[in-house]
Amino acid sequence: MPSREQLAEQTGPATTVLLTVECQQGVVGPGSALPELAKEARSSGALHNVARLVGAAHEAGVQVLHAVAERRPDGRGANSNARLFRAAGRLPVQQHSGSTAVRIAEPIEVADQDIVVRRLHGLSPIAGTDVDALLRNLGCRTLVVTGVSANVAIPNAVFDAVNLGYTAVVPSDAIAGVPADYTPALIRNTLALVATVTTTDDLLGCWLSGRTGERR
Repeated sequence: MPSREQLAEQTGPATTVLLTVECQQGVVGPGSALPELAKEARSSGALHNVARLVGAAHEAGVQVLHAVAERRPDGRGANSNARLFRAAGRLPVQQHSGSTAVRIAEPIEVADQDIVVRRLHGLSPIAGTDVDALLRNLGCRTLVVTGVSANVAIPNAVFDAVNLGYTAVVPSDAIAGVPADYTPALIRNTLALVATVTTTDDLLGCWLSGRTGERR
């Protein structure tokens, strides 16, 4: 874990963006296509912590970006080159564009200044999307990665961020995957090698300690 001073230096509001990954109703909501993942995201407190971070980001002037995975009803443009994609196409709940399933799930609050980026293909919320260009235009140097799943999208986001030159920060209690013991193993053996691992409370302490920041 970084010191408070190191974390504060890395996550200054003017150069930090908070990314929520697939925190949508069809993934982590009550009617999820992936009920085991949704249960873990909620019972572990990860989804609640994402909501806390989003609220603090709004208060501190940190830009929030929500990455949503969806597909067209006709499936055009969607991947079919892995078992995961083929299985997703058979699920009873589909992440169709414009449906309730692709709305950001409670208790996360979406503010007018937030940016929502939607993707129709792939495994990563960054690769092949507008995220990198948006981050650069926002003056981002540090990307805080939260959400689901620790199995696929979260490590993709962290690796992509690092490969693109951003500092990645992962609040360990604001991500979730299945089974429950997989997430801490991933953090310890993989993400800690490339990202700054912290906690929601430590990050909130940096953002809400009286410091204010205006985005450039």
